Amino acid sequence: MFIGEYAHGIDPKNRIIIPSKFREELGEKFILTKGLDGCLYIYPLDEWNILEEKLKKLPLTSKDARAFVRFFFSGANEIVIDKQGRALIPQNLLEYANIKKEIVSIGVSNRIEIWSKEKWKEYNESNIDFEQISEKMCELGI
Repeated sequence: MFIGEYAHGIDPKNRIIIPSKFREELGEKFILTKGLDGCLYIYPLDEWNILEEKLKKLPLTSKDARAFVRFFFSGANEIVIDKQGRALIPQNLLEYANIKKEIVSIGVSNRIEIWSKEKWKEYNESNIDFEQISEKMCELGI
């Protein structure tokens, strides 16, 4: 399980450091793709395989399902962590997430999210009513 929040920079070669607590569970290879809310998602290979199987079951006849599958798979890249714990982020994903210099990596259970520091700050300062959301989650049995 991935938990916690870590702030760090991106180097001139578009590499980020994967926090050591995350590297233990990720292994040497993982999948990096576009995420929702303007961030990037990192999945360990086993979690990616689970997600892939679920996405394969979506109906091909559904326009929304096709768009969702395209979104996730078109941005997906297999990434290898180097000996210094760094991962190269492809340019198209840096642009998608508006990442320039500083990032925030957060653990979200079965995945890691990579945010530009500015977007993460905006998200946390937005008027999200977490109490109302928690009530809705309780209604769903969570």
